[in-house]
Amino acid sequence: MARPNKEQFQSFNKPKTKVTRMNEKGKIYVDYKDTESLKKLMSGNGKMQSRKRTGASAMEQRMISRAVKRARFMALLPYTATAN
Repeated sequence: MARPNKEQFQSFNKPKTKVTRMNEKGKIYVDYKDTESLKKLMSGNGKMQSRKRTGASAMEQRMISRAVKRARFMALLPYTATAN
């Protein structure tokens, strides 16, 4: 049996979510008030996803984690999933 190649697995991968933006000065930033974009970068249990899953660089991942932590502190995002 032949081994599947990389192109056959491309359909299973989710598209990478980008949440970084550029301001008028050209700096890249992640907005903690944009909770819809930040929710896409979190699992169902409320954990942040890894760089491998999000496709973010190291600098972008640090900005994402800082934004998620700020949004949690401001009660815009939950710390954990709701218990049933």
